[in-house]
Amino acid sequence: MASLFDTLQAQAFRAGVAPRTKEAQQWFQRNVKKLGDVNRRSLLKDDALDVTTKPKAGDMLMYFYDPKHKATLPYYDRFPLTIMVEPAEGGFYGLNLHYLSPAVRARFLDELMKLGPKNMNDTTRLQRMRYKTLKGVTKYKEFKPCFKHYLMNHVESRIVRVPMTEWSIAIFLPTEQFKNVKAQSVWRYSRKQYAS
Repeated sequence: MASLFDTLQAQAFRAGVAPRTKEAQQWFQRNVKKLGDVNRRSLLKDDALDVTTKPKAGDMLMYFYDPKHKATLPYYDRFPLTIMVEPAEGGFYGLNLHYLSPAVRARFLDELMKLGPKNMNDTTRLQRMRYKTLKGVTKYKEFKPCFKHYLMNHVESRIVRVPMTEWSIAIFLPTEQFKNVKAQSVWRYSRKQYAS
């Protein structure tokens, strides 16, 4: 099966788009919209992604999730796109980027990337990113609606790690799967949280 990520990277290369630039970000945002629906189960098997059983701080992860308290939640995401912040009881704390609209998601990720070393790569990741750092810095206010506690025994699929080279594609993929409300409503609610 051809990798969705490799296909999009190849198309960007053929279009003359330099990797990891603002131009690339804009190109992926425009062209990922043309994909329509993305099969999430197939995406978890994409060759560009790595299966992991022990995610680390700074990893970007995808997986199916069934929240423990779903009966009382006004809405939740069944397919989080999470950057792990740190281990937590029974699982981990993470930033589910799906709670932000794609454009805000991209800007927020740009800010998070500044937390890492200048020559950050897939092994250094965002290791300095911790809850206290995010909470104490007002320019990271978008973390409020994204910060979640995920329990490993409520993960319902393999967990895949998105290599950093694929982040600019992953953030624009229409894979959010909100229950009880539409994505646009979630993004509007989130905007109220981080704008206040």
